[in-house]
Amino acid sequence: MAISFALDKKLILLVMVVSITALSITAFLSFNYAEQILKERASEQLFGESTIRGDTLRILFQSRIEQNQILATDPMIRILVTELNQFSGEELSKVKEERRRDFLTQVQAFQTLIGFSIGFEDVKLIGKNGDVFFSLGRTEKENFLNDSLFQRGLQSSFVDFEPFQNSKKMIVVSPIYSEESKIGDEAIGVLISRMRTSAIDDILLNRSGLGESGEIYIVNKDFLMLSESRFIENAIFNQTVDNIPVQKCFSNGINHEGLYLDYREIPIYGSSYCAKDLGFVLLAEIDEAETIQPILTLQERIFQTGLLIMALMAIMAFIISKTLSKPLKKLKIAANTIASGNFEVRTQITTKDEIGELSHAFDSMAEKLQESLIEIKEKEDVIKQQEDILLQFSDYSEKYCVCMIDIMDSTKTTSQLSETQTSEFYRIFLNSTALIVRNFGGIVIKNIGDALLFYFPVIHSETEKTIQKCLDCCLTLGESHKEITAKLQKENLPIINYRTSATFGMVRIARTSTSSVNDIFGATVNRCAKINRSAPANGLIIGEDFYKNAKNLEGFSFKKIESEIISPEHGYTGFIVSRQ
Repeated sequence: MAISFALDKKLILLVMVVSITALSITAFLSFNYAEQILKERASEQLFGESTIRGDTLRILFQSRIEQNQILATDPMIRILVTELNQFSGEELSKVKEERRRDFLTQVQAFQTLIGFSIGFEDVKLIGKNGDVFFSLGRTEKENFLNDSLFQRGLQSSFVDFEPFQNSKKMIVVSPIYSEESKIGDEAIGVLISRMRTSAIDDILLNRSGLGESGEIYIVNKDFLMLSESRFIENAIFNQTVDNIPVQKCFSNGINHEGLYLDYREIPIYGSSYCAKDLGFVLLAEIDEAETIQPILTLQERIFQTGLLIMALMAIMAFIISKTLSKPLKKLKIAANTIASGNFEVRTQITTKDEIGELSHAFDSMAEKLQESLIEIKEKEDVIKQQEDILLQFSDYSEKYCVCMIDIMDSTKTTSQLSETQTSEFYRIFLNSTALIVRNFGGIVIKNIGDALLFYFPVIHSETEKTIQKCLDCCLTLGESHKEITAKLQKENLPIINYRTSATFGMVRIARTSTSSVNDIFGATVNRCAKINRSAPANGLIIGEDFYKNAKNLEGFSFKKIESEIISPEHGYTGFIVSRQ
C-alpha cells in the first residue's frame, strides 16, 4: 500500500532530516575532536608519569648499587674476603668467629655513612668459592656456588627482587675485587644486600592524577609484576604481564606508548619506561573507558539538545506549511481537472510570491496544452509512420554463437556507490570486457544494465573454428578477472565477480535505424540469458547445442551440471567449460 504525504508533512520531514543531518555531522566532528584531545592529553600525562617515575626508579636503583659498591670496596671488607678465601672447613669457621666483629664494625660504619633510610636489612659476604663468610640475617645455605645471584654477582653489580610474604625484598649484588686487582681480573667474592622497598613503593603507589583506573607498576625480565596491583590482590611475583610494552622492552629495549590490552585483557592507554639494563620495565596505564567518559557525557548532552532543537523546528515548519497549503490545494484541484480532460480551468491565484508565479505558469501551461492538443492530433499519423521505420525485422535467420557476461550481485555492490562511482564502475567493466571481445573478432551488440551481449557470426564452413574462437574469448574473459579488478581497485571501487554464458543456434536479425550493428533475438538469446545465472564465478557455462559442436575440440574440459534453473525438467542443459 502506497503511503501518501501531504506538503506540511513533507516539509516537517525535510526539516527533521536536515536537523538530524546537521546534528549528526556536528556530533561526529565534536566526538572526533574531543577524542583526539583526550587521547593526546592521556598520552602526554602517562608519558610524563612513566618518564618521571622511571627516571626516579633508575636513580634509586643506581644509588642502591653505588651504596652497595661502597661497602664492597671497603678496604676492611676486601681484606676479610682475601683472608678468608685461604681457609676452608673447621679452620674457616674458626677464623670467621675471630673476624666477625670486624665485619659488623664495617657494616655499622657503612650504615652510619649512608644513613638508615635505604632500609638496609641484611648483607651477606660470600667468598669466591661460594662459602658464606658473614651474614647479618639467617643463612638459608652455607654455600652459594650454584646460586644464580652469586654467579651474576661475580661479573657485575645489579639489582633484583625476591618474594617476601605478600610483598618483595630488593636484592643488591656487587662483586668484590682485591685491592691490587686490575681490569679483567676475577672477583674474589660477592656482596649480597637485602633492602626494604618502601621507597620504591612510594614512587609506584602514588596514584594522584591517575583517576579511578590508573596505576603504575613494574615488571621484571621474567614477565612478573613486582609491585602491587590496583585490581588484583597478591599480584607481586604471582601476576604475569605479557603485553606489548613488556615484549618490546625485553626484546628490543624500546619504550611503547598507545592503546593495548593490559594484564586483565582490558583495553587501556599506556606508556612504558624501559630499563632493560636494570632488569625492569615501568608501565603507567589508565583504562580506555575512563579516558572516553567525557565523550559519552558530551554525546548525551548533544543528543538532548538535538531533540529540543528538532522539536522547535518541527513546530515552526508545521506553522509555515499551513500558510502554503491553501493555494497549493487550489492548484491540486485545477491539476486534477486538467487530468480529467478539461483544459479550460484556470487557478486565478494572485499572491505575490513563488506560489503566485507558479499559478500564473500553470494557467499559461493549461492554455498552451489546450492549443497543442489539436496540433498533436493532426500530427498523429506522421508520428505513427516514424515509429514504424525505427525497427525493421528481417525475414531470415542465421546461426550465431551468442554470449553474455553478467556482473554478480551488481545491485548490492553499486548500492553503496555514488552516481559518479557507479558510472565509473560500469565504464571500466564494460569497456574492459568489450575490448577483449573485439580482440577475438566478436561483435558487441549492447549492454543490458550490468551485462554485455555479444556474438560470433558463424560461416557454415568455419563452424568449428568459430566455436573454438568463441570458447577462447569467453575463457579469457574469466582469466582476465585479476586485471579488471586491479583497474577497479586503482579507482577505489569494489572488487567484483562475473559469469559468462554461451549458446549456439538460430537467431532472428533486427536492423535499427539508429545503429549500424544488427540486434538479435529469439530462443538462442533467451537460453543464453537463462543459463548465465548457473555459471560459476568468473567461469563459463554453455548450452547443449554449443556442447554438441564443441565436445571434440582439444584443450577444453566439459562438465555437465544441474541446478534449480538448469535441469531436464526445466528444458535446459548446461556444461561448465575449463581449459585442460
